Amino acid sequence: MTVTQETTPQETAPQGGGCPVAGVFPFSGSSYRGPAPAYGSLRAEQPVVKVPTAGGVDAWLVTRYEDVRRLSADPRLSRAQACGEGAPRVGGTMHTTPEMIISLDAPEHSRLRKLVAGAFTMRRVERMRENVQRVTDELLDDMEAKTAAGDGGGVVDLVQQLAVPLPLTVIGELLGVPAKDLRDFEQWARAFATVDDRAGGEESLHALGKLSEYIVGLVADKRAQPTDDMLSELIAARDEGDRLSEAELVTFGFTLIGAGFDTTANQLANSVLALLADHRDQWDLLVEDTSRIPRAVEELLRHVNLFATDTSGFPRIAAEDVEVGGVTIPKGDAVLLSLASANRDPEVFDDPDRLDLGRERNPHISFGHGMHYCLGKHLGRMEMEVAIEGLVRRFPDLRLAVPESELPWHEGEINHTLTSLPVVRGS
Repeated sequence: MTVTQETTPQETAPQGGGCPVAGVFPFSGSSYRGPAPAYGSLRAEQPVVKVPTAGGVDAWLVTRYEDVRRLSADPRLSRAQACGEGAPRVGGTMHTTPEMIISLDAPEHSRLRKLVAGAFTMRRVERMRENVQRVTDELLDDMEAKTAAGDGGGVVDLVQQLAVPLPLTVIGELLGVPAKDLRDFEQWARAFATVDDRAGGEESLHALGKLSEYIVGLVADKRAQPTDDMLSELIAARDEGDRLSEAELVTFGFTLIGAGFDTTANQLANSVLALLADHRDQWDLLVEDTSRIPRAVEELLRHVNLFATDTSGFPRIAAEDVEVGGVTIPKGDAVLLSLASANRDPEVFDDPDRLDLGRERNPHISFGHGMHYCLGKHLGRMEMEVAIEGLVRRFPDLRLAVPESELPWHEGEINHTLTSLPVVRGS
């Protein structure tokens, strides 16, 4: 996953005058706690506004919930044109290749989605819950042993102990990666999830090549000898005689690793950090009653900001003139939809900047909306539920082992990514 290099922020006024924007997009001030402060003013005064970006191309930024939701499902905004040759380079956004499902428009997107959707149904995901619980319990058993032994003062890195290995193991099992290959697979997948313009050194690119080579071989093995895993199911998928090609299967494997591993790991780590650092009272509510966890996960998905750019990271291009919020976006212009801003819209969410794990009305769009909504949303939710339930049940007195200001973050990623989260038991 790559992200364009940011330029030096400067004072800039968006087209149309009015509310000034401090710096180019992505704006400064974004964190896991929430989107940059500029979004509140933009929602109120200029909800659809043209802003300069770090890539040197101006783009239309949409910040209100209803507008973001509507445009997310508008076929006139093209993902394919944003990924094609000669497409404008919008700084701070993810570079996806044209063949990835997130890069396609209808009818190509509809064809692929129809072929793979059966592997991600809620019923199929629920059948996986027992296995996800097993993996989580094993990881937490190891965590409990480490904290009890007191080695290193009983400090455990929750990123390395749970947030990364849980989704990575689940994705490995979904793809049918043999147990003997999981260690190598883990190393290559982590490299794939962290390669970007500033961190893409030779070692990382070598690992990326090894992962690509491995997935090609895995697809060939599963075609020859199918097993009970999602990759075998995708190989066998048919729709009126249509099927996924070899290239599509390999590309989908990469997509599954990036979306199903990296984003889940980051969301889990950031959510636990939010609870331990700022909202201990909310953590204690979950300790008191774990039946609150499903609703809590929805609120954490809304409130905890995953995207470092405050958007989904995927720009679109207007294939024709599009009117929204009283503004006409001309054909050919780039468009950015801020999911983080939409999730803080006071017209939709009461007291939107407050984390309320008991929030009843919560129509967040953290998984997107429309034809590009996240296929793995049921799996991501379920992994979050199982992991957080295990933590609050087995480690009710968990706390940060270092001041929050000392926590290391990975720079240059599309997501807010903790490189470690040291935690310890006790008051």
